[in-house]
Amino acid sequence: MNKDYYIFSNGKLRRKENTVYFEDVNENKKFIPVETVEKIHVFGEVDLNNKFLSFIALHGIILNFYNYYGYYIGSFYPRKKNVSGFLLVKQAQSYSDNAQRLYLAKCFVESATYHIIRNLREYKDTDEEIQRIGLERENIATANDIETLMGIEGRIRRIYYSAFSKILKNDFNFEGRNKKPPKDPINALISFGNMQMYTTVLGEIYKTQLDPTISYLHEPSTKRFSLSLDIAEIFKPLIVDPVIFRLINNRVINENDFDYEEDLCFLNDSGKKKFIKEYENKLHTTVKHRKLNRSVSYKGFILLECYKLIKHLLGDEIYKPLKAWW
Repeated sequence: MNKDYYIFSNGKLRRKENTVYFEDVNENKKFIPVETVEKIHVFGEVDLNNKFLSFIALHGIILNFYNYYGYYIGSFYPRKKNVSGFLLVKQAQSYSDNAQRLYLAKCFVESATYHIIRNLREYKDTDEEIQRIGLERENIATANDIETLMGIEGRIRRIYYSAFSKILKNDFNFEGRNKKPPKDPINALISFGNMQMYTTVLGEIYKTQLDPTISYLHEPSTKRFSLSLDIAEIFKPLIVDPVIFRLINNRVINENDFDYEEDLCFLNDSGKKKFIKEYENKLHTTVKHRKLNRSVSYKGFILLECYKLIKHLLGDEIYKPLKAWW
């Protein structure tokens, strides 16, 4: 089972013959099992060289970097071997075709909304929010442009977040979403979780012939892989939000796992490690797939979603977004 590798300390990343290792400031070395690692996440300050980068590129390992506050800042993204000019053209054509783009964008919003309602049904006293979201959900099908659709999606999320006070326990208050910067622990958790989902989806896209810069719900832009944002919409309420609920309600995370700096609230190393442990457990939890007749991990469903999108773009099969049945 391939996993991600996380570095929180300052130190060096080096290659030694056919292995790589991390050496911290105390000269303690930890070898990284490149055969089973797909991504390395660097939260500390590290020194690395061309030999190290060449070796992990050979193994197709993505290197993700985060700043002091835990914000994703960029990736070392090895040259893709699995490329297709034909699919790239089809992907761009579907973006340029307003009807095709709108169809895919609606699929992402519909799936996200389905999973949001699924979450709310797990908790008491959320009937009002479910009903209000249901009314907004009816507008998805009739939206005539991306701007209108994004407005619907934004209203659905605001209603959803308004229910967090009924879901979360242990004196964690949540008065609404703020992210630039997050000002309280719940917003810090949401921002951190969404960034982890973004990089997870990017890693799965990397395994396919999809171009991560051509998207449908989110406008393609410079300095971001916007297709990751599109597909992440499906999985944030399915994976990230349940992780947050579990961490808070089971008292795994507490106020000591957050630091404050002026108006900014962020997870410290202790909080990041707790979140990542629960997040990784969720990603590798398996479900019996009702069509494939085999167990598929939550992370595996992300890859399957990419392949479903490819089939749609190639005209083989109409894309139907994931709606968790379990």
